[in-house]
Amino acid sequence: MRILISLLLISTCAFSQDKPVPETLSPAVAYWKTLTPGEKELYLFSYLTQVYETHQDLIKQRGYDEVTTWYYENRAELVYGIFDKLKEEEISQFVVWIDEYYSHEEYVNRPFFEAMSFAFRFQQTSGETLWDKYEKMKFDKIKPDDD
Repeated sequence: MRILISLLLISTCAFSQDKPVPETLSPAVAYWKTLTPGEKELYLFSYLTQVYETHQDLIKQRGYDEVTTWYYENRAELVYGIFDKLKEEEISQFVVWIDEYYSHEEYVNRPFFEAMSFAFRFQQTSGETLWDKYEKMKFDKIKPDDD
């Protein structure tokens, strides 16, 4: 089954169009949706660890130059924030928000990093329900920029 999914993902990447069709899942999202909740937690934690370790390696190898600074500002800063939040919240809560993000058709082709950003922002917002959280923050502030 996983081999079939892998072949599907590879063929999707190889034959992708310049402008993705909104109804078509990106390979990363297609893979994400095949995972169980426990596997999603593991995937997310692995992704966070990879970004953290990459940033630490950049510091060791390059110091705090332009590349390291860019990587921190555009990738690692969010990851550090999520790691800090994991002291208070379970990683499963982030998985719920990532699933919520990808449940909307307009986001099925967006990068995983943007889904993490959405999850982090919603996790920080007070409120018990999704509606409470929407009411307390403007959705436009968390929508990804159009490229």
